[in-house]
Amino acid sequence: MSEQSDPRGIAARPAATPAPARPAEFLHSPTPPPAPLEMPEQELARAPVVAFPPASVETAFARLVAFGGAAGLTAYGFDQMLLVFGNETRTFFQLVLLGLFTITFGWISLSATQTIAGLLFAPGRRDVPREGPLKGRTAILMPVYNEDPSSTCGALAAMGEALAEAGHGNAFEIFILSDTRDPGTWLMETAAFNALRARLAGRVAVWYRRRWRNTGKKAGNLHDFITGWGGRYDYMLVLDADSLMDAATIVEMVRRMDAAPGLGILQTVPALAGGTTLFARLQQFAGRIYGPVIARGVAAWQGLDGNYWGHNALIRVPAFAASCGLPQLPGRKPFGGHILSHDFVEAALIRRAGWEVRMDPDLGGSWEGAPPSLLDLAVRDRRWAQGNLQHAKVIGAHRLRLPNRVHMAIGIGAYLMSPIWLAMLLVGMVLTAQTMLVRPEYFADTLQLFPDWPVFDAERMRHLFLLAMGLLLLPKIAGLMRALSCRAGRRGAGGAARLLASTVFEVLLSALYAPTLMLLQARHVTEILLGRDSGWGRQQREGMELSWREAFARHWSGVVAGLVLGAAFAWFAPNQVIWILPVLAGLVLAPALSRWSSARHAADWALGHKLLVTPEEESPPAIMRAAAAAAAEFEPVSQIRIETLAQDAGALALHLRSIGSPPEWDESQTIARVTARAKIEAADRPEQAARWLTSQEHEMLVGSADLLRLWGARWPQAATAARDVAAVS
Repeated sequence: MSEQSDPRGIAARPAATPAPARPAEFLHSPTPPPAPLEMPEQELARAPVVAFPPASVETAFARLVAFGGAAGLTAYGFDQMLLVFGNETRTFFQLVLLGLFTITFGWISLSATQTIAGLLFAPGRRDVPREGPLKGRTAILMPVYNEDPSSTCGALAAMGEALAEAGHGNAFEIFILSDTRDPGTWLMETAAFNALRARLAGRVAVWYRRRWRNTGKKAGNLHDFITGWGGRYDYMLVLDADSLMDAATIVEMVRRMDAAPGLGILQTVPALAGGTTLFARLQQFAGRIYGPVIARGVAAWQGLDGNYWGHNALIRVPAFAASCGLPQLPGRKPFGGHILSHDFVEAALIRRAGWEVRMDPDLGGSWEGAPPSLLDLAVRDRRWAQGNLQHAKVIGAHRLRLPNRVHMAIGIGAYLMSPIWLAMLLVGMVLTAQTMLVRPEYFADTLQLFPDWPVFDAERMRHLFLLAMGLLLLPKIAGLMRALSCRAGRRGAGGAARLLASTVFEVLLSALYAPTLMLLQARHVTEILLGRDSGWGRQQREGMELSWREAFARHWSGVVAGLVLGAAFAWFAPNQVIWILPVLAGLVLAPALSRWSSARHAADWALGHKLLVTPEEESPPAIMRAAAAAAAEFEPVSQIRIETLAQDAGALALHLRSIGSPPEWDESQTIARVTARAKIEAADRPEQAARWLTSQEHEMLVGSADLLRLWGARWPQAATAARDVAAVS
């Protein structure tokens, strides 16, 4: 067995030798034998001293270009804006506008200079051995929360079969980590899990665990896995419910981690795929064309002080367990409690302990889904906003590396920029109105000999605006040039002409969506600052077309604001309307844009005109075709209902094997179990009992072996099933 070294000089445990999947393992338990690994809670106020080698020359120059360039451009923008006001700010609103503009200009500059750093200093392909057996054992983790089991198990089946066909099935085990609350979905999960386990039997081991209590959300889900079975694995490949990865990419990641004993986290750059709505396809195209150059820029300056995005990443389990036990933040929600955006913090903590965190942008074959509509993005964005703003309590933690603090600062800034942009627009409007409505005071001092003429250099302002637009569009232009220069990039987007047309279409649509997104994010930040928690709801993966009524109900305030502002500018400053027209158009058209974002016919129209085409649509990878086919096969299996268990002995037996050990029932659960039993005994048929059960009683039934046996034996037509269940258990 190979010995893996700890970067702090502490010997790590030997790599676990991959064991062939034994048929017996698939019959007795939904989980493997316990292999606990301690995961101590980390202290934010104290950390051990770790010596870090200096960054490479390429990383140092990339940081100089990215941050030094952004600082220089920001200083230039500040100086030019000050000259617009005549080299002095005469009023309070001018001073505020100068500050807001400088922040916004600096933010735009950083996105541009990061892109330049990536073009100059992006890391190349890693040279590692690509033959021979893999070292250790890797768990492919699929955390789920009320997800569609046919989709998740279809993806896992495709990945498992591809790994087995590549000859590496024994080096991997699939583990479904369920936090599902809905009892009906839980029942479908166990049915799909058993079908997946049977499908991969003898090739890749498949396990399933459902938690009764969702402590710590996804981070708590992973913590529970590590403290229960972490000692069984050397690496874990963490996925999201909409993740899909090519087997060659997974194997390559393991080889890269095998070759770098100090590497703690290896992050891929997932591409967006599978969207069927206009909004999803808009995001897919943008991510496919502009994403690579942006990712190369981030990878260039972060070096080995990288970030973790929570999914599609390979993690060294012992390092993660020793370094990433998350504390609860002091205070009340939304800033206190469990850390929501745990991934940034886990990357910072594992790096603080001396392990490398790396993002390799050359790793392809990694995908995830996109929010299907504008409002679905807003729902996710609300939780992301809270998680990122929560990092204000973590960013000052003891001995964090500066790049990790920068990651957190950028995450916080990403959400603060919307209210800053909104404030800048409002202050600019106030200044415009002040110019039009308030007569200037030329002689503020009675003893003054010469007048104070109001100064506003419109020509310089136009030049500054054009520079800002150029910096804003630079990543898109660089991505477009990269795609045009590559034959595969052109072909994957439908050809050079379609690529150019799609880029123009994407830029126009994104500009129209931007004002509404600004208002939504500004509202999210305001709610968080007022102390409102986002909660934890199921993510919408499949688009549902928004009605006109709901679209107007959600966006009427933006429409009113756009109309009022447009009328005011047209009346008082008609020559300024052209500058604010994109914002006004986005606000007034918000209901239509929101409805179209979720509309399949809008996406079909774009696809029919070969707009927003991505390589995955032009030529779907084999793993995607396999996942789609497997999901279709799992669909009927996962449509099981609680009534089915009263008559299907096989389904009941399989579910009984999958539920695991019950927890210590609390008072409310005990009462629910008693009332569920009484309703089952009083009902004349399963359908009647199912209607009588409350949600908690339904959960108790689905998770209690004694109630399930009663359910299977209660009705005469289920007598045979009851005998079979008794024999099995």
